Amino acid sequence: MLLGAVLVLLLAGAAPASAHAALRGSDPDDGSVVKQAPRHVTLTFTESVGLFDDSFRVFGPDQRRVHTDEATHADGRSDTARVGLPGKLAQGTYTVAWRVVSADSHPVSGAFTFSVGKPSATTGQIDTGPAEDPLTGGLHDAARYLAYLAAALLVGLAAFALLCRPADTSPLRRPLVAAWWTLLGSTVALLLLRAPYETGTGPAAAFDAAALGRTLTGRPGEALLARLVVLLLMAAFLIRLSKLRGPEERPAALAVGTALAAALALTWAAAEHASAGIQVPLAMTSSVLHLLATGVWLGGLVALLLTLRRSAGDDLPAVVPRFSRIAFASVTVLAVTGVYQSWRGLGSLSALTGTSYGRLLLAKLAGVCVLLLVAGYSRRWTALIAAPAVPALAAVPAPVPQPVGAPAERHAAAEGLETGEAGPTTEGPEPPGGPVKPGAGSGDPGIRRRLRRSVLVEVAVAAVVLMITTVLTGTLPSRAQAEAAQQAPVGALPPTTEITVPFDTGTGSVTGSGKVQITLDPARVGENGMQALVYGSDSGLVAVPEVRITFTLPSRDVGPIDAELADRGGYWSTNAVNLPLAGNWTMKTTVRVSDVDQVSVERRVRVKP
Repeated sequence: MLLGAVLVLLLAGAAPASAHAALRGSDPDDGSVVKQAPRHVTLTFTESVGLFDDSFRVFGPDQRRVHTDEATHADGRSDTARVGLPGKLAQGTYTVAWRVVSADSHPVSGAFTFSVGKPSATTGQIDTGPAEDPLTGGLHDAARYLAYLAAALLVGLAAFALLCRPADTSPLRRPLVAAWWTLLGSTVALLLLRAPYETGTGPAAAFDAAALGRTLTGRPGEALLARLVVLLLMAAFLIRLSKLRGPEERPAALAVGTALAAALALTWAAAEHASAGIQVPLAMTSSVLHLLATGVWLGGLVALLLTLRRSAGDDLPAVVPRFSRIAFASVTVLAVTGVYQSWRGLGSLSALTGTSYGRLLLAKLAGVCVLLLVAGYSRRWTALIAAPAVPALAAVPAPVPQPVGAPAERHAAAEGLETGEAGPTTEGPEPPGGPVKPGAGSGDPGIRRRLRRSVLVEVAVAAVVLMITTVLTGTLPSRAQAEAAQQAPVGALPPTTEITVPFDTGTGSVTGSGKVQITLDPARVGENGMQALVYGSDSGLVAVPEVRITFTLPSRDVGPIDAELADRGGYWSTNAVNLPLAGNWTMKTTVRVSDVDQVSVERRVRVKP
């Protein structure tokens, strides 16, 4: 409840900021008609962006690609992208497809049009290429998940060995080596896949020497190279860790291990969401602490599971409580940093359910809640492991003879001991599964078995939470999405050129509810074309008796202007919607599904000069 209240307060005071680059403006403007052919195409973004050879693809009126110069930053500004055009461009409409890499390492792409002289009479659909190659994206995501998982295991297993101090660390050695090799392999894979991931091409481009060279000079590539260096240092550290001779060497090993783990976490923080947007130093610090706490907790759970399964168990009463305290501290760090990162990424409470980022965050929160419930169950068994064994009644020593005049209570207690009956005791809560049998403790196989099972469930849930986290780190933050919507490119066609209008007449039939997909082209002063497709509640096209659309400009007291849509046998359209003034018009859509059932829905539409 306290964390929820803090989250509400933080989100209520959120200010707009971005973690992905959003297009702020273009020159020429989207949809503009210029008298003379421009010499350059220039884009301006909300954040600094990285460029590569194919950042721009320009297609002419004949749908053929136009030869362009190399993409550069305009006037040395890192938040711009510019490409030079040929000296003579034919009259007609040109399509510009662009793709850059935002400061947090995620590719961003889009397309727009401009015309030289006058728009082309007809414009066919131009294939500007896929936003992402599915195979490359799948391999890249798999490598990212393996890297997160291996890092958590590597940090957690080493921390368990140093902080919990089990007498036998042999069960941890093989998993430590496997985690190191897995992180090394996934890092190399990410380094090779970086170029095709940025350009949206197939995995074969990973072996392009020029593309690999470009990756190594960019910030994401430099972070991956730094991770490889840290891994080599960690290999030497792990070898040294396996040869510790006494407790006097542990403080130095702990200091070195902490520094290496922080450096490893920094290779993620320096190239992902924390590296761009607001409060970058604080965000990167929070990200490093979040990653370290995740590793210590989740990797430590695996270490505890291995210790419970393979250790003799003589030192479990000391080892298990140590891990329990460390896990509690880790959860506290995760809660504090998680609230901050949620505020930074969301920006508003409505984004929790209204954006993909918010819904993923809710899924992660649900998984963490399940994880905490299972951890609470495990903690009860941990207390039994740590408790000393309850002696059998036969082993109770004979009572000491009571002096004459002893208090009645002491005498009653003595009688209880003589008869084998229990005297007054302070009873604690009954453990799960019933009362503990005499002699239960760290050596009781039943308790160890139950603790192993609950820890195994924790590990399984943690793996799912980590998978959701991997997807979350590659998703556009809600805060950036809101800024991109608010900061539409200067002079660009409004996003309402294509409008979806949901409707519901309340009749409950397939045609009684659904949506109308409306296209207004070009959404400018003068003649406009309009098409309307009606979809039923089953998402299929449906025929309705009437679709009527009218436009009103309240600020100038103009309208209503009827679009006079005609039924074209499957869709409604017109080529003669005359909108005489620029401004924010109110578009009223009326859908009639029967003689008596109809509904009207209003939407705002921006009309440019």
